[in-house]
Amino acid sequence: MKDSTVSVRVESDVKNEAEGILQRLGVPVSVVINSLYRQIIYRNGIPFPLTVPSEPRTLDVMSNAEFDAKLEHSYAQSVAGEGRPLDDVFNDLERKLQK
Repeated sequence: MKDSTVSVRVESDVKNEAEGILQRLGVPVSVVINSLYRQIIYRNGIPFPLTVPSEPRTLDVMSNAEFDAKLEHSYAQSVAGEGRPLDDVFNDLERKLQK
């Protein structure tokens, strides 16, 4: 019996993108959250690795399918007006590298 509520704050673009995918899959958000909680219990921990890659994934290490998926995702963001000016992106990258 479902008798508890989970309330969290997430970035709206992350929420919208994830919920859009779940909607296309026909899976309610509550089912995903409940499944995640069950996996945490079953595994006695987070059910996926929480690591930072040592280096960014570049074209030379991606499969064609991975690269195509990245291009499709970027194109969809562009069509939806979710892009950012190139100068802003590079300025953010430079600030992160200087830390």
